[in-house]
Amino acid sequence: MRRLVDGRLGAVLLPVLGLAVLIAVWWLGVLAFHVQPFILPTPWQVAKVFIDSPGDLLGHLRASTVETLEGYALAVVVGLAIALAVVGSRVVDRMFSPLLVGANAIPKVALAPLVLVWFGLDQLSRVVLVFLVCFFPIVVSAVTGFTTTPADLAELARSLSASRRQTFLKVRVPAALPHIFIGLKVALTLAVIGATVAELSGATEGLMYAVQSYSGQGATAPAVAALVLLAALSIVLYYLLVAVERRLLPWARATSG
Repeated sequence: MRRLVDGRLGAVLLPVLGLAVLIAVWWLGVLAFHVQPFILPTPWQVAKVFIDSPGDLLGHLRASTVETLEGYALAVVVGLAIALAVVGSRVVDRMFSPLLVGANAIPKVALAPLVLVWFGLDQLSRVVLVFLVCFFPIVVSAVTGFTTTPADLAELARSLSASRRQTFLKVRVPAALPHIFIGLKVALTLAVIGATVAELSGATEGLMYAVQSYSGQGATAPAVAALVLLAALSIVLYYLLVAVERRLLPWARATSG
């Protein structure tokens, strides 16, 4: 049993089994409690939406995917740059770390109307909101990684008379990558949430816009279908990042067991 759970076959079969259980409970719940379709449709009614009119939902999926990836990419670049600046200078650390914490504490939903005023109603405002939602975990994880280099590795670099640049590139960056990827994975899930928050205000496309639009028309099945796509988008992006992590850091996976 343990071999199945830990093996590649289990990595595929167990999530599929979990999905099947969820769909069965959903379907049985709707039937047992006689839930009306305008409140909660059955899985088959949601599936029919994908069969009958996939084009509309795929257009909204494309918009949400683009917003998510653009905002996330911007957060990665800016977040790592801020982390390097904080690690490289105690002055920068003491000047701006409290400001970063304070900025992260501001609810992003409250920022949405201001972002629309500052950047307009087009895609740029939604990308900016995604960036604001997900850049902070990247900064925190990168700073943690760069400042927690194992002492034995740092001592080895000094004994080999490595320059500061060589120590940073050959020792501190590889040692920091596991921490950085933790922040990247957290930020990626937040990026999808940021895209949904952004689409609640002033959007004309996107999956959350579709949920609002269909719900307002009483079309619950298409609204649930849009939510299913939103969840699928988050899952696919997350596991793509996990695959990149495993490709780049096989040693980290081996040492963590």
